[in-house]
Amino acid sequence: MGNSTVSKSRGPDVYQIVTDKILELLEAGTIPWHKPWKGGFEGIPKNAISKKPYRGVNVFLLAITAEAMGYDSPYWFTYQQAKQYGGNVKAGEKSTLVVFWKWLDYGQVDADTGEKTEKNIPFLRYYNVFNLAQCENVDMSKLPADAVDDTPDLAFSPIDACESVFGNMADCPPIYHDQGRACYIPSKDEIHLPKRESFINIASYYATAFHELAHSTGHDSRLGRHDKDRDLNFGSNTYSKEELIAEMGAAFLCGVCEIDNQIIDNSAAYIDGWRKKIKGDKKLVVNAAAQAQKAVDYILNGKGGDE
Repeated sequence: MGNSTVSKSRGPDVYQIVTDKILELLEAGTIPWHKPWKGGFEGIPKNAISKKPYRGVNVFLLAITAEAMGYDSPYWFTYQQAKQYGGNVKAGEKSTLVVFWKWLDYGQVDADTGEKTEKNIPFLRYYNVFNLAQCENVDMSKLPADAVDDTPDLAFSPIDACESVFGNMADCPPIYHDQGRACYIPSKDEIHLPKRESFINIASYYATAFHELAHSTGHDSRLGRHDKDRDLNFGSNTYSKEELIAEMGAAFLCGVCEIDNQIIDNSAAYIDGWRKKIKGDKKLVVNAAAQAQKAVDYILNGKGGDE
């Protein structure tokens, strides 16, 4: 994998680091091993030097980071590997953890017979990598052609009932299909989605788009949820509540359009995480559902309805 400094932490510590990362994502309402589109970037994460795809939990750790940060390259470097390509990691960039097994020889002497036995014991180790997007001055001529996703693109056929939701919303924010992730940007009042053809199926596309559309109703020019709750930072209590509102709003809109809600399977895990995170808040689900209903009423009728 190239030269890198490997942590000398013992196995259990690495397990804890990985576990904490996954729990952090789950608590924040993100299911690391599922997205409703084929990938935030073309191809699965690969090491830039060996070109070998990462395996196991590394796929989730790297893919979720790429999605969250909007990286569109499948290639990852260690700090030293970036230098090998004539480049460097940009100042202030944070690394992502990658784990691997290291086999250690362990000798044991029987106290009674004095016989020595040798065992190979696996220890979990980790090192840090950076996405190509986090580097600069890299000699691109040494990189392989972009990884190709062998899965054929979805033959996308618009669903009239779903399209009418966007068309009938009086002040629907602009929707761009230009990113490897789905997001609503309040400061710009814009929705950004992956290309339609990259989703697993058509219902998944609309469920995801409806989720972001529900977020948009919180804008100051609409229902003003974001104005009342300014702390929308990742992982905050308000962030979690807003995510739940968007999930429920998407479920309502999918029901109105009579399509399967492809993200409902995630909702139970989301809600479970929120219940653990916001302990003692018995009103959370009821209040979020009321806000979701207001969001749907606004989308369909141009205004928020009664709770």
